[in-house]
Amino acid sequence: MKKSALQQARATYQPKLPYALTGAVKMVEGKPTQSVANQEEIKALFPNTYGLPEITFEKTNPTVGKPLNVGVILSGGQAPGGHNVICGLFDGIKKINKESRLYGFLMGPGGFVDHQYMELTSDIIDEYRNTGGFDIIGSGRTKLETKEQFDKGLEILKQLDITALVIIGGDDSNTNAAILAEYYKAIGAGVQVIGCPKTIDGDLKNELIETSFGFDTATKVYSEVIGNIQRDCNSAKKYWHFIKLMGRSASHIALECALQVQPNVCIISEEVEAKNQTLQDIVDYIAGIVAARAAKGNNFGTVLIPEGLIEFIPAMKRLIAELNDLLAHNADEFAAIGDADAQRQYVIDHLSAENAAIYAGLPNGVARQLSLDRDPHGNVQVSLIETEKLLGEMVGKRLAEMKAEGKYTGKFGSQYHFFGYEGRCADPSNFDADYCYALGYNAAMLINAGVTGYMSSVRNLVAPSVQWFAGGIPITMMMNMERRHGEMKPVIQKALVDLNGTPFLRFTAKREQWAQDTCYMYPGPIQYFGPAEVCDQCTATLRYEHLDK
Repeated sequence: MKKSALQQARATYQPKLPYALTGAVKMVEGKPTQSVANQEEIKALFPNTYGLPEITFEKTNPTVGKPLNVGVILSGGQAPGGHNVICGLFDGIKKINKESRLYGFLMGPGGFVDHQYMELTSDIIDEYRNTGGFDIIGSGRTKLETKEQFDKGLEILKQLDITALVIIGGDDSNTNAAILAEYYKAIGAGVQVIGCPKTIDGDLKNELIETSFGFDTATKVYSEVIGNIQRDCNSAKKYWHFIKLMGRSASHIALECALQVQPNVCIISEEVEAKNQTLQDIVDYIAGIVAARAAKGNNFGTVLIPEGLIEFIPAMKRLIAELNDLLAHNADEFAAIGDADAQRQYVIDHLSAENAAIYAGLPNGVARQLSLDRDPHGNVQVSLIETEKLLGEMVGKRLAEMKAEGKYTGKFGSQYHFFGYEGRCADPSNFDADYCYALGYNAAMLINAGVTGYMSSVRNLVAPSVQWFAGGIPITMMMNMERRHGEMKPVIQKALVDLNGTPFLRFTAKREQWAQDTCYMYPGPIQYFGPAEVCDQCTATLRYEHLDK
């Protein structure tokens, strides 16, 4: 395969490891843990893997370990740095014993169940160091949740003499990892299961998982493009750009990009919910800023919108919750209707009066999008809901009313964007290249330590990488009970934007000025080589969060 000049140069980058991982390690156990909520329910569901202690690694005298046969799965949506996790895992198990072998299951958990795999050798691994994407083995969204799947996967693990499985994924994928670890422990399968925190959404984190990998790179990619748009609209001075940003339920990406580019408006879903705002409240807020800028002769601006906004508007949230249950319990009947108008009427007829009224008042396109098939985890596919267009059109209508009332004298032209896939497979930033490699290498150390049901944890991430801490935390520590597909199930609790945290407070302290004036920042592209203050910085979110500690 022909490679670009950047690919060739990037392949030579050597990720930096925390000091504790630069040689042999010893495991130090910390205090026992408990789940973040629903302790009794989670303990009952995970009797063999609940309450395990935190783990940290310290450097010790080198020894030669036994050869390890390890399997690895990339699960869910892509995130920059996934290849470096696998490279770190490969180098880690080879460091333990050069006879160790790594097998990759193809196209995600489905490959594990269907016995589709390939051995990952040094020749293959070396082709993917410091590259974006998940194309080394592919990914998929098959959910591991049944005994039949677990047993089928165990067959190939036994056939290949694999004694440890690493699942690289987000909150739902690592929930699956916890369930799998519990099952294999319960039946004495002799297979360890280790998770790695992956998602650009930034919602898989806690005190010991400071950030998920890929978030740093993705937000830098999006911020570059938003900066380009802001430079363009400040040049032409005639468009308002409504920009929806990937991120699923949480608003971490929108907040981080706002801190990097200083837009005129950024909506934070968690704040909308906390203030019990309606869709019209949001529209009025944006329209007010448009009018205020127009009064200064500025008929242009940028609006950042989190992907999951619609789910956080309290009235919409109640509608979606009831709609989820309705569609979960009547999926076949609903699908059999066929005609879109008839399906809409079916939903209206089967909802409570309050929610039926809200649903009936939605534009056809949005109502249809809310009724589409759920993802494998039972979630609304919010990426398919064109929230940016909905808000832009409603703002346009409100401005027309304000003009008729003599409250607006400007011109309003709108452009719409959705940034998601552009950031998921970018070549990782130096931060993500280092962080991902460390997570994979650390996973190898967890395997060598003989533990299961743990997530690879590398922290103190605002410091230079040599000062990072390495270890592991029990996945059950992050779990609670939530309603999925109409039933209560154990899942990793999503970390939403903390409205009392320093990142959000820094944003709120500046947003009024950003709204009124043109304060745009232009971050530019990711830099891989050059001064450390340009190339090696973590996200603003992470820096500000450490001020709270």
